[in-house]
Amino acid sequence: MKNSFKVSIIIPCYNEESNINQLYKSLSEHINDFSYELLFIDDGSTDKTLDNIKAIASTNKQVKYISLSRNFGHQNALKAGYDSAKGDCVICMDADLQHPPELILEMINLWQKGYKIVTTKRNQDKSLGLFKRITSRVFYKIINFLSEVKIENGTADFRLLDKQVVQELKKINEKFLFYRGLIPWLGFSQIQLEYIAPPRFSGKTKYSFSKMLHFASDGITSFSVKPLKVSIYLGFLIAFVAFLYILYAIYISVFTDNAVAGWTSTIISVLFIGGIQLIMIGIVGNYLGKLFMENKKRPNYIIKDKND
Repeated sequence: MKNSFKVSIIIPCYNEESNINQLYKSLSEHINDFSYELLFIDDGSTDKTLDNIKAIASTNKQVKYISLSRNFGHQNALKAGYDSAKGDCVICMDADLQHPPELILEMINLWQKGYKIVTTKRNQDKSLGLFKRITSRVFYKIINFLSEVKIENGTADFRLLDKQVVQELKKINEKFLFYRGLIPWLGFSQIQLEYIAPPRFSGKTKYSFSKMLHFASDGITSFSVKPLKVSIYLGFLIAFVAFLYILYAIYISVFTDNAVAGWTSTIISVLFIGGIQLIMIGIVGNYLGKLFMENKKRPNYIIKDKND
């Protein structure tokens, strides 16, 4: 006998044709004891990902799909899923099978105990590349320094949300979404599960180094204004150091005979201060660019096709 509640499972997909069937098979072993909907979000795939999803949907009415008109990015694909999910709780997970389906039942049990949000944390193991581990650790240290909400290293977009939380998420229409920061910001009763990610079943990761940098930049600047404050403090510090250098130069010129036109010290000072100014202008420009894009009020995604 199935439980009376319904679970929505959101799976963003981008060029995952070799993983879809195995993912569906793995999920089927863990979700048949309750009412569910599998909601695949095809994020503009250029391979046969959507065809494979449609083939599965033709055999199971509980499988739904939304095909976006182009690749809008992982966070916007998640938003498309949250906006369409109809379950009493909503679970999101990746399509590469690195989010263990066997963890779903434990997440649901915790939800039934009263937790509104069940997040997961990936324990880093030695199979993960050294560069990936170091950059991930640095990213979370920076974002926790700059943000008022603490985000643990290893936090993944593999989580369960109660429908009340999802309703609150639907109200957020920011252009630059960062759910790993938004979820702890929402509050509600939260608990975290730890897991070790298995190797990717097939294919290559879609997060290149440039995409990871872009994601990190969005995560920091979309969720905190502290970089602007740091720019101000840095500006005051440079001004103070420059003032001390002026006093030193006046002293050398008036009270000693050592005043020599120093090309090296001059060029170093100019390049250093100029570089800091460019960094601060870039930070301000990043925020202004985000304001410009937000002001356009464009949708986060465009649906090309769906079966519900």
